[in-house]
Parts: sequence; structure tokens; C-alpha cells
Amino acid sequence: MKLVITGGTGFIGHSLCQALEQDGHELVVLTRMARSSTSPRLRFVVWQPGASGPWEREVDGADGIINLAGESVVARRWTKRQKQRIMDSRVGTTKALVEAIRRASQKPSVLISASAVGYYGPKRDEVLSEDAKPGADFLAWVCQQWEAAAQTATALGVRVVCLRIGLVLARDGGALARMVPPFQWFMGGSLGSGRQWVSWVHRDDLVSLIQWALQNPRASGALNATAPNPVTMKEFAGALGRVLHRPAFMPVPAFALRLMLGDMAEMLLTGQRVVPDVALRLGFAFKHPRLPEALNACCASST
Repeated sequence: MKLVITGGTGFIGHSLCQALEQDGHELVVLTRMARSSTSPRLRFVVWQPGASGPWEREVDGADGIINLAGESVVARRWTKRQKQRIMDSRVGTTKALVEAIRRASQKPSVLISASAVGYYGPKRDEVLSEDAKPGADFLAWVCQQWEAAAQTATALGVRVVCLRIGLVLARDGGALARMVPPFQWFMGGSLGSGRQWVSWVHRDDLVSLIQWALQNPRASGALNATAPNPVTMKEFAGALGRVLHRPAFMPVPAFALRLMLGDMAEMLLTGQRVVPDVALRLGFAFKHPRLPEALNACCASST
């Protein structure tokens, strides 16, 4: 398959591209900066979402599109300007891809577009499958607009999958890379009350889920990209401490997070208890379904 990928150089995208190359796919990674590739199966093409260019020709004739682009939600404090950047980097990028699909004479058969479990908003202990109602906070609104932009491609005859991604675990990046050092310094602990739910997924399982969704015509619409066993923040911190052979006794109080992070703190202090009903029902098998083994796979070699 010829696959066009946005966000292909990021924390998730880089691993995904490696896996797809090994599967023999031809990859075109859309990037804002010129890059070179040593692989005969991978090319980098410069693009600016919303601006016409040679990148649009790559969409025409592609078998599938994988859209992982988006401004990090944890990189900067959530000012009004940063919130707009978060929204535009997701919704604007997705709209540009769908417009390129609309113009293509040979349209891709599938669009896999990232979303997030933030779609559901804070729901306390409620178990959330794909048919649960959306939330009403900032991240929920972003995710709703993001998914709506992707779903417009269905009118063009494209199968659309919206991946509602949880906390992605891998030792070399993402949230886990930031959480490990305090534990190693004997300063680890949960955030806030510790009672909020953490819906997580090992990066290898997320990559496998994307590969599976590409090939599975029954996968369409919302797809929770989380492991089947969410945990509370207190359980997460305890499991990480045990894997690293460190205590987890220094929780960060909610007021301190709010002082440091502003609105962003609410993302960490509230959570969602998300389960991957659709993936399980359609037969996807998780390699790391439980947190202790997933953390062990991520961290054991670095302890």
C-alpha cells in the first residue's frame, strides 16, 4: 500500500513508520521541514496545511491516509493563543487532508485520524465505550471538532477511523519519560487525589492497532485506542514505583499543579475510564493488556 502520513516523525509516528516499512508499505511522510531519507520505501514531502503544493499529488492515488499531526497539549501553558494553536493544528490539518482527498481523482480507501480520550471529558468512574457521550471542556471540544473534520471524508466514499488515544507508554518519550525521573530521585507519587482514572496504551499496541485498522474493513468510526484495563492514578504511580524499585509516596497536590500549569492541570487531575469495546469485539488482541507488564516492557531495561 501507498500510505500518506502526517505526524510521521513524532513519538508515535516514528515507530509506526518503522513498522509499516517492515510490512513493505510505501510511505510518504508530510512534514513542515525538508528532510532526507535513506530508505527506498520512505519519502518526506514538505507541506503547509491549507496551502496548495506538490503534497496534494501524493494524496491522489494513495491507498490510505494516517493523520497523527497535532500541537502537543503539554508543551506549553494553555494561554488563549496556545489553545487556538492546539485546535488549528488538529482541525485545520484534518480539513486540509480531506480537501486534498476531495480533489483527488483516485481517492484513498481509508483515513485513520487521531483523536483522544479527552473526547469524553471528565466522567468520574463511568466506564466509557465508544458510544459514550462527549464532554464539554476544552479538550472534549477539540476532539469533537477534530473527529467531525475527519468524518466529512465519509461522504467521499472513504472509510474513516477516529482513534481516541489514551496515555501512550514508551520509555523514550511521551508522558512516561517525564514521570520516570522523579521516581528515580525518590520523589515519585500520584497527581492530585490519585482517584482519577488513567486510560493508557503501550505504544507497540497502538502501532499494531493502527496497522490492524488499515487492513480491517469492519473498523470504522470511533475506535478507543486504549488498553482494556484502565487504572487509577494512584494505581499507576504504585505500579511505576514497583517497576523502578522506588517508593511512590510523594503525591503532587492539586493546588500546586494548578499554580504551575493553569488550565492544563485539569487534564491531569481529571480522567476517563475508557475501554476499547470496538477493537475487542472485532478481534484485536493486545500484547500488553495490563499495566504492570506494559510498564515492565517499557522500563525494565532502564532500572
